[in-house]
This record gives sequence, C-alpha cells and structure tokens, in this order.
Amino acid sequence: MTQATKLSDLGLTARAGANPDITGLCVDSRAVTKGVLFAALPGSVIHGAEYIRAAVARGAAAILTDAEGAAIARDDLGDAALIVTEDARQALAYAAALWSGAQPETIVAVTGTNGKTSVATFTRQIWMALDHAAINIGTTGVEGAWHAPCAHTTPEPITLHRLLADASGGGITHAAMEASSHGLDQRRLDGVRLDAAGFTNFTQDHLDYHHSFDAYFDAKAGLFTRILPEDGVAVVNIDDPRGEDMAALAEDRGQDVLRVGRKGTADLRILGQRFDATGQDVRIEWLGEAHQVRLALIGGFQADNVVLAAGLAIAGGDDPARVFAVLPQLTGVRGRMELAATRANGASVFVDYAHTPDALETALRALRPHVMGRIVVVFGAGGDRDTTKRPLMGKAAAEHADVLIVTDDNPRSEDPDAIRAAIMAACPEASNVGDRAEAILRGVDSLGPGDALLIAGKGHESGQTIKGQVYPFDDVEQASIAVAALDGMI
Repeated sequence: MTQATKLSDLGLTARAGANPDITGLCVDSRAVTKGVLFAALPGSVIHGAEYIRAAVARGAAAILTDAEGAAIARDDLGDAALIVTEDARQALAYAAALWSGAQPETIVAVTGTNGKTSVATFTRQIWMALDHAAINIGTTGVEGAWHAPCAHTTPEPITLHRLLADASGGGITHAAMEASSHGLDQRRLDGVRLDAAGFTNFTQDHLDYHHSFDAYFDAKAGLFTRILPEDGVAVVNIDDPRGEDMAALAEDRGQDVLRVGRKGTADLRILGQRFDATGQDVRIEWLGEAHQVRLALIGGFQADNVVLAAGLAIAGGDDPARVFAVLPQLTGVRGRMELAATRANGASVFVDYAHTPDALETALRALRPHVMGRIVVVFGAGGDRDTTKRPLMGKAAAEHADVLIVTDDNPRSEDPDAIRAAIMAACPEASNVGDRAEAILRGVDSLGPGDALLIAGKGHESGQTIKGQVYPFDDVEQASIAVAALDGMI
C-alpha cells in the first residue's frame, strides 16, 4: 500500500471501534509523522511504550502495543487509536505484510546455528543458474539480481516486507532468506509467504539471549511450527542430532519433509566425497539415482550446505536433474572458507566466519583433507556475548589445529585481555597476540610449503568493534597485505 489506508485493512482492531486512516508504519518515535501507526514494542532494556507520548506529539494516528505497554501509556494517547494485542511484534509483522503487499513468487528461508548464509547464497546461485531472477537476504546483505543493504541478518518486519515488495517490483521472482534465532523469536519473519524452509544444525550460540538450549531450539523451530504453512516443505539435515526432532515438528504440522544428509533415511543423500587442493568431488543420490558433481569449494561441510540448498530449490519447484546439473557452477560465499591469499611457497590463507565452538571445529576438520602440512589458526571470541563458549573455542582449536594464535575478535565493551585469557585457559600452548593485524601477520609468517592458515571469527565483516567504536578491519584484506609484505610484493 502506497497511500493512506484504514487501520482495519491492516488486520488490526482498535479499542472503542476507532478506525483511522494510516499513512505508514514505524517503530522509532523519532521518525513518526502525521497519520503513522507507531508500534510500541517490549524491549530487553526499556518498553517502547515509554515513547508513546513523543509519537503522539509527532502525529501518530494509532498505537500498537501489548498489555504492559497499554498500562505504561495511560494518559499519553491523546486522540490516537489504541490497539492492544497479546503479541504486538507478530501483529506488527502481519500488518507490515499487508501494508507492503507484494512478495517474490517463491520464497524459502533457512535456520540453524551455522551455514545459513552459505545455504541461502547457494540456493540463490542455483536459481540464477536456472535463469530465475533471484536474491538472497541475510548476513551479507541482499545479493543477486537485485541489491540493497541490510543492518541485520533478519531485518525487522517493516524493513523486511518493504524490501520484499521492492524486490518483487524490481522483477525478482525468487528469494532465499536467513532466519536467525533472534529474528524468529522477535517475529520478524511472520507474514512472509514461504514455500519451503531449511534446517542446517543446532549447536551452542546466543545463550546470552535465549538463556537455555531449549529456548534457543524453540526459537528456531518457530520457522516450521509458526511461519512455514502446512502445505510448505521442510528441508532438514538429519545428520544433526536435532534434525529428526525438527522433522517431527514439521510432520506434526502436516508439512512434507525432504531429508538431506549422509544417513540411509535421507531423500537427498551424500554417498561420498573426495578432496584435493582446489575443491572436492561429491557423489549424491536422489530417489535411488546417483549423481556425481565437482564442487570448487574447500571443506567437507560445504557439501552439506550445497545439498540443503539443492533440496530447497527442489522444494521450491525446480526439476531435480536441472538442479544437480548446475551445482558445479557454485562459487564460494564471501567470508565462508574464502581463499584470501596464497604465499609464494604455495601455502594458503583462508578466512571463515566460524565464531562458535562447533563452527570452528567443523571448519578446521573440513580443512584438514585439503592440507598436506600444518594448519595454523588465528581466532578469538566476541565480547558481550555468550561467555561459556570461550574456553570451548580454545578446546576446539587445540584439538584440530597445529599452531594456535589467540587474538581479539570484536571485544565490544569488554576487556579484550580477559576474553583472550578465558580462551587460553583451554589452550595454554597458544600464542596470545591481542592486535588482530599482528596476529594475522604472525600466522602468515609461520606458513611453510603445504601449510594453511585459517583466520576465523569475522568472515565477511569489514569492521572491528572496540569500546563502542567500529574501526575498519577486513580479514581478507589484512591477509593479502601480510602475504604481499612477507613475499616482497610491496
């Protein structure tokens, strides 16, 4: 909708029967203009209802909130209509979907602790190879046949639905989305019309937000139990210990389940892999028929991401044979086991976003078959996040790498020395180098013929957050500079 519409047309009912014209939707009281619906949502620190008076003063025609927000508002409403719902976030998401209207014809979403960006990107690449106008939305922004910036892995609903409508208006027919646990818990994807949804894996992360593994799993399960419709297809990695749990939830909803993985019960099954310095050959089976494809991707886990992406493309309506035929065209995802540089002696430097214990272990284990010499790893852990995973990061690195260098990731407001100390409690043999650029330089300098360096934690990120400031920093760029300096190219 591009002009004023009645509140009731957004699926909302106000107290006292009020039905004002609405000119827009907003969650920031500072951006409110005359006729806007202001959503006063509960927050982790302060309730948005504290800003209702400011929104009304700026001309808000309606206020959407929950019972707590209504109690806070009291006499601050003026002439604005009041909508009180049990779940204000979900109500806003549905209203945003109705307000923005159009969405691409085929939309899929993927959730899981690790692999979301790769799966969404590979799905988009498959679609584009099949001549669909496609995008992927997530951590790396909006990529593909149409581009737009993204501040979050899963944008808030007003932004997300406007983005989907704009993409549809720009001719995009297919979209693959990352569904973060935060985004799912905060109802950001509600109202998105999904054809299929994928599940990659479930390991420790974000316990600072969800507080328990059960709450974390339930947030991810919401993609299947709440958002994917009953006639949608769930594409589930059953190699993960929680895969069958997620498949069961989908089946309970009446959804078709397409299982992927290495187990004999998988519909799309990985039969075998062969690794070399530039990629891997993968043998897969679909409905009893074997296919062998060449992937120019480093790391065995990449095959898991590829088959999940293939499953989503098939679930979205594409012919399986055509999907398998284009898999050799897939290229690596920015900051995901990305070859950043190669030394003159042949040693390789890779950058990966691995920032959880499981992701780091997976990346190091996956790199091993491609490396004849030693694996050197430069890694750290972010500040203001789950503190329990820090020694687990050190343990994972110690078990699967030969040379360890602990450095700063994004310390944010925390003392970086304390973060590194927590990691090194599990790997005292590691070198402690706080300056990330120096750590990368030392890692590159240590490489001999046949060795490989993995720089883990930040992946595609182009900044480092320290004490509230974001300083320019790109692991790929730093790796290239270090190689060029040490090999006498600059």
